[in-house]
Amino acid sequence: MSKKNDNYSIKPLAGYVLIEPVAAETRTASGLYLPETAQERPAMGSVLAVGAEQILENGKIVKSPVKIGDKVYFKKWGGDEIKVGGKELKLVKFDDLMALVE
Repeated sequence: MSKKNDNYSIKPLAGYVLIEPVAAETRTASGLYLPETAQERPAMGSVLAVGAEQILENGKIVKSPVKIGDKVYFKKWGGDEIKVGGKELKLVKFDDLMALVE
C-alpha cells in the first residue's frame, strides 16, 4: 500500500518516492551570484509521497527505506523531474536513494 501527502495528486507507483528537491544555491561561499546555468543540481530533498513495496522478478520484496517527511540524498542524475502545481518535483526509484539526513 502506498502512502502519499494529500497536498499533491501524485501517487508514486511501486518502488518510487516523490521528492521535493531543496533549492539550488544561487551564491558561492564568497558571495558571488551564480547564473542559473552554473548552479549545482540539488541532490537533497524532502519525501512527499512513497510508493508501495517493489516486488522483484525473483519474488523478493523491497520495502521503502524512507517515509513521508524524511530528508534524503539521492543520486544527482537519478529520478525524473515533473512539475506539479508550479513546483518542480522528482520521482526517484528506491535504488537511487543514497542516505537519510538526520
